Amino acid sequence: MRITPREIGLTALFAVLTAVGGFLKLPLPVVPVTLQTLVVMLAAIVLGPKLGALSQVVYILAGLMGLPVFAQGGGPGYVFIPTFGFLLGFVPGAFFMGLVYGRLKSRGAVKVWLALMPGLLVIYLMGVPYMYLVLNYVIKKPVVFTAALWLIAPFFLVDVFKAAIASAVGPGLKETLVREDIM
Repeated sequence: MRITPREIGLTALFAVLTAVGGFLKLPLPVVPVTLQTLVVMLAAIVLGPKLGALSQVVYILAGLMGLPVFAQGGGPGYVFIPTFGFLLGFVPGAFFMGLVYGRLKSRGAVKVWLALMPGLLVIYLMGVPYMYLVLNYVIKKPVVFTAALWLIAPFFLVDVFKAAIASAVGPGLKETLVREDIM
């Protein structure tokens, strides 16, 4: 895969925006909701599957190298944080979102929203089992798998709403970036 300097800049920008999205929190009881998944969805729409996924790889590697880009800091020990599996899910999630979005014949908001759902499911399919394993076997805080599912259910619903925002904003953002010769 050959990447232009412009694509490198946009990929880095979305990695930074993902980090910023982790610090923009909507306070909820127990765990706040961040805007990271919204940025992941926008990265998939704007950058496409490969660069959208790459932006998330850059974000994760920056955090694992010790930059405090994750919602709770950074460093290699972050792999033992129960929510790290969701961050790992950003990579294939962005890829699938960008892939399905790129194959759309028409780009109405509902179709774009539906195109984001498979990638969102991928994020949760990686995140929930990871959280379950870390809670049970690393932190030694026993939780049954169904309880883990109920724990994340409100977040999934919020992410479905964020997908509606991304589907309304993302295609126009990409169109503007192309029109202004930024992409």
